[in-house]
Amino acid sequence: MPINQIIAKSIITKSNLPDSDFVINPYVGCTHSCIYCYARFMKRFSWHDEERWKFLDVKINAPDLIDEKALRKISWKKVFISSVTDPYIQAESKFQVTRKILEKLVDSQAKIGIQTKSDLILRDIDIIKKLKNVEVWLTMTTFSDGLRKVIEPFASSPVARKDALIELKKRWIKTYVFIWPILPFLTNWKMIIDFTKGFTDYYIFENLNIKGSIWTSIKIFLQKYYPELLPKYEEIYFTKNDYWDKVEDDIKNFCGYYAIDHRIYFHHSKKNVKNIK
Repeated sequence: MPINQIIAKSIITKSNLPDSDFVINPYVGCTHSCIYCYARFMKRFSWHDEERWKFLDVKINAPDLIDEKALRKISWKKVFISSVTDPYIQAESKFQVTRKILEKLVDSQAKIGIQTKSDLILRDIDIIKKLKNVEVWLTMTTFSDGLRKVIEPFASSPVARKDALIELKKRWIKTYVFIWPILPFLTNWKMIIDFTKGFTDYYIFENLNIKGSIWTSIKIFLQKYYPELLPKYEEIYFTKNDYWDKVEDDIKNFCGYYAIDHRIYFHHSKKNVKNIK
C-alpha cells in the first residue's frame, strides 16, 4: 500500500456531525478496510486512483497547525477525532500524528471526542488523562472475531477493544461504545452490551447506511458469505417495511428495562432498488 507524507493546509475543520463543532482527521484514507465504510466519498477530494483503503496520506505537519490561534478557535467547542479516518490505524504506530495532535490539545478548553476501532489508543493514555474534557468512543459492529476479519479485517479484535475499554475505565476516562453499523441478522447488539457493560458510560446505536457504493460492497459480501440474507437485506432497504422501527423499539425497551444510558442515530431512508441492483 502506498503511504504518502503530505503537507496539510489546515487540520481543524467545521463539522456537520451531530454533537460536534469541529473535526480533526490526521490521515486521508483508512487501512481498516471496512466493507461498510461511509467515508469512501472522500476519495473524490484526493488525487488518488486507488480504492480508499489502498492508499494512505499522512498529514505529517498536522500537529504544527494547532497553534494558539487554533486553540482559541476551538475553545469551549466540541472537537471530534476523527470523522473520515481512524486516528489509530496501523500507520499511527510509526508516524504518531494523532499522539502529537493530542499533546497540542492538552492546554485546550475544548471538549475532545476520540473515536477508534483500535486498542492502539492505550499507548496514549498518559496524554488522554491530561485532557481537560475528553470522551473515548470504541466502535463495535460484532463480538465475533470471525465476522470482524471479513467486514473490518485490519481493525483490532473485539476482545482487544473490550480490553481497551477496561483499561480506559481504570484510568477514569469517560468512554462509550458505538454499536455501528448494526448489520441486520449479524450484529448482536445485546451480546455487545453484555460483554462491555460496566466498562462504558453509555452506548450509541446506528444502523447500516447503504448510500452510494456501500450497497455494492455489502451485496458482494452477502453473496459470498451469507447468500440467504441477501433477499432479506433487499427487502429491508428497498421496500416499505418497519424493520428499523422495530429494532429501534427493541433497543429502547431493552436499554430502558436495564437502565442503560444510550443514544440512537438511525437512518430510515429507502432507496430505489431498480437503480442499484
